Amino acid sequence: MIDIKFCCLCGSGVTFRIPDGDHLPRHICNGCGEIHYQNPKVVAGCIPHWGDQILLCKRAIQPRVGFWTVPAGFMENNETIEQAAMRETDEEARAKVTIDGLYGVFNIPHISQIYVLFRGALVDGKFSPGPESLETALYDEADIPWDDIAFPVVTKSLRRFFADRVRGVYEPFIEQVEPFKR
Repeated sequence: MIDIKFCCLCGSGVTFRIPDGDHLPRHICNGCGEIHYQNPKVVAGCIPHWGDQILLCKRAIQPRVGFWTVPAGFMENNETIEQAAMRETDEEARAKVTIDGLYGVFNIPHISQIYVLFRGALVDGKFSPGPESLETALYDEADIPWDDIAFPVVTKSLRRFFADRVRGVYEPFIEQVEPFKR
């Protein structure tokens, strides 16, 4: 949680306390009374496919620079979750997709994120690295650089995707991600 010191509306100091009618402490402006809610961030992503291949992006930004992932990123205001997944695919891989359907939802409470992943068909097979990607490439399942995948949710999703493809059924799933224990 970010420790807020001043109100973004009027500039007055804030107090961290439980507002009337609530059950959790919030940052409340001492001047105008604005309640500054801090809620989980939503990450929207896509498993873009072209025939039997999957499009991956090698990250050019932190975290995990140089590791491979599916296109994904934080949802923006005034867009749907599907629009966010398509926008992220365009931004990171310069690729257009049509959304096939919701695929997976990962609850990641220890970092206050929700990761929503869709399946998406590449529209024309065209792609190239966007500013957040070093490389983009289509991979057959056997050639995916499994040891260089950026995030556990991507590894889990891709393994499940390929198993579901064999069965011919892509059932949406929900999973909780626990903190990494050393």
